[in-house]
Amino acid sequence: MSRRRNPVNSATVTAIRKSLARTYVPRTSPPEKDGVHAPTYVFTSELLYLLPSTEATMNTKVRHFRWDNMPKEVVTDSISRRLITGDDMMLAHVYLDKGAIVPQHSHHNEQLTYIIEGALHFWIGADGKEEIVVNAGEVLHIPSNVPHRAEALEDTLDVDIFSPPREDWLNGTDSYFHNK
Repeated sequence: MSRRRNPVNSATVTAIRKSLARTYVPRTSPPEKDGVHAPTYVFTSELLYLLPSTEATMNTKVRHFRWDNMPKEVVTDSISRRLITGDDMMLAHVYLDKGAIVPQHSHHNEQLTYIIEGALHFWIGADGKEEIVVNAGEVLHIPSNVPHRAEALEDTLDVDIFSPPREDWLNGTDSYFHNK
């Protein structure tokens, strides 16, 4: 029997659950002896039953991948990638030729960039004043909504991890690669 997947994005449900579990909301208690309603507070975790069950929204099928058996998606003449996506995260192999440019952009996704081979020069912030060179064996953490751009200093294999998955990469709307 196939399970009907809840239309609510599981990353959204998880974020709401985390937020609600830490939040108090006012609740009016029954009238006291003098007829006055005294406000009380309830942990909103009591309200979590209103959200779809995490179990109902998560993919429970184990999947196995071999990078070499996956086709590369050509992004530009000098950048290609392979993607693996779960419910709440995305893993990407990004292949950049020496001199490849990733134009400035930002996204709500938290990002970890792990350089396997080569090196990337990053410019961080709207003004690009913070510069970081990430070499093979090093990892760069980019928080949500931080503007950044990069240039490959040599042929580079970069492993990117995003949470939640990059919807723009999945649906082809990552137009910042193509804007001059």
